[in-house]
Amino acid sequence: MRSIGKRALSGVVALSAVVALAACSNGGGAASGESAGSAGEATSPAYDENTDYDITVWAWEPTIQQDSDVVKAFEEKYPNIHVTVTNVGGAADTYTALSNALQAGSGLPDAAQIEYYALPQYATGSSLADLTEFGAGDLEGQYTPGTWNSINQTTAKGVSGIFGLPVDSGPMALFYNQATFEKAGISEPPTTWDAFYEDAKKIHALGDNYYITSDSGNDAGFLTSIMWQLSPSAFQVDGQNITVDFTDPNFQKFVDIWQKLIDEDLISTSIVGWSDEWFKGLGDGTLASLPTGAWMPANLLANSSEASGDFRVAPMPSIDGSAVNAENGGSSLAIMDASGNKAAAYKFLEFVSNGDGATLRVKGGNFPSLQSTLDDTDFQESTGDFANQELLDYFGGQTYNSVLAEGASAVNTGWTYLPYEVAANSKFGDTVGQAYNGSGTKLTDALAQWAQAIEDYGNEQGYSVTVK
Repeated sequence: MRSIGKRALSGVVALSAVVALAACSNGGGAASGESAGSAGEATSPAYDENTDYDITVWAWEPTIQQDSDVVKAFEEKYPNIHVTVTNVGGAADTYTALSNALQAGSGLPDAAQIEYYALPQYATGSSLADLTEFGAGDLEGQYTPGTWNSINQTTAKGVSGIFGLPVDSGPMALFYNQATFEKAGISEPPTTWDAFYEDAKKIHALGDNYYITSDSGNDAGFLTSIMWQLSPSAFQVDGQNITVDFTDPNFQKFVDIWQKLIDEDLISTSIVGWSDEWFKGLGDGTLASLPTGAWMPANLLANSSEASGDFRVAPMPSIDGSAVNAENGGSSLAIMDASGNKAAAYKFLEFVSNGDGATLRVKGGNFPSLQSTLDDTDFQESTGDFANQELLDYFGGQTYNSVLAEGASAVNTGWTYLPYEVAANSKFGDTVGQAYNGSGTKLTDALAQWAQAIEDYGNEQGYSVTVK
């Protein structure tokens, strides 16, 4: 179960140098007939239930693996479609493999798992098929606003389309250790970032090794999610024209608060996310909370089991206490434009994303992107088809999924990823990360350096980038 959240998050952080090339490469010049990856113009005959198909899928998500119940159920429903799922090693490794195949003009899968933040870069590079022709546009309203916004894109080249179907989502929430909070004299979780700061002081007073959370400055995903929550227009894309704007007063207030947390040693800047030390701190209560995506529960159960019964889930703090949220992590399944099996591959995407396979995947620990599942009483209460007593016990009997579902409905609209978000995130550690390493660099200045790096890279790629 750990791999669900870990891979979703690590793909936001760990970026290969060749990903940018992959996402900006043109997917043309490959695959004709019924297999992706050979020379020639791609064709996509209509699906025929009397024709046998072999489709290949690259995915790392545990519920979509070759021997999974999902794949077995799909092949039972569509006996004429044989699916080969390959896990090439997680998000970053998948993007590297896609890059190599795109450059070589051979070896591409028919479909691949691609995270939401990376989807625009691949779509802009003409590597992905527009799924509108298969009826994907009719699915609007079935998914949460955050996930639909992520797949329904207008690329920097002005091409509009639906370039994937959601396979999960990550509305943010505050996972917190109630026992540690109560030990520090805190009766309720913080609803504002100001309250988060005040609670951090109380928790650190318990001992030098106690922190309200950790942030080592290596996670672009966390800070961009905060931008999504507080300043959804931080990245504005209008064709080739891009504006980077970190000046929103709400976001600037968060930056000021986070700077105080760093300066006063109220958050750990040395403990790196997903490390053994990180899970140990979450398990023994010395790391008292974690603002992150809704895919986190199974990871806590698997890796910080000592805290069973102590953890609870609360809505994300905001500037004024209002219910406003963002996504963190999450991914889609997309069809490569070079595939000659698009129609058959779409059957698999649809089954996995909003068919019977979607229910099977939620039972396996996946956090849903379908609104109907989030609204399901059994899902919210972890009963019936979605019963999970272990996780209910871990969260002290709290119906934690109901809180996470509310968070999904509060995700801010209007957020846009950069068309080269993958490359932009790769520059995060060398710029924003400097504010966390004791160099004396302030977060405001470090963000300005990141904005400059985003501008320089974008202009080098032929965009017209303006930083406010």
